[in-house]
Amino acid sequence: MRSALWFAFAAAIVAADRVTKLIVLQAFAPGETFAVTGFFNLVLVFNKGAAFSFLAGAPGWQAPLFAAIALAAAAFISVLLVRHPRRRLFCAGLALILGGALGNLWDRLEWGQVVDFLDFHAVGWHWPAFNVADSAITVGAGLLIGESFLQRDAGA
Repeated sequence: MRSALWFAFAAAIVAADRVTKLIVLQAFAPGETFAVTGFFNLVLVFNKGAAFSFLAGAPGWQAPLFAAIALAAAAFISVLLVRHPRRRLFCAGLALILGGALGNLWDRLEWGQVVDFLDFHAVGWHWPAFNVADSAITVGAGLLIGESFLQRDAGA
């Protein structure tokens, strides 16, 4: 029963990612930018690659590859969530990564690319645009790293 809560959390991440992307797709034309602050814009861009547009220029084979990787990761993470539902920080990180991976997978299956719209910048330098799913994956990875430092060997 406890692992169902982690899957619900991952589903909430997928829903939040999906809703925000649909709002941006309706409100913006590709490449259109709206300045929110002096360091943050909303912008509609599409990424056919992975993080930091890795392999974005490839001729199209990367979308099925990244989709397969996301499915394999989702299966592996699901097994871990079922096996370790009481490890709260560990499962929170996994659920965030699962939700983010499935959110971006949805984009790849529907559009063959990922919708990105969060654009942070400073002194003329722009961080690559990203989305809610990417943020969840990053925070989830951070939680897993942090949790790894908290685990202590029972024999030590």
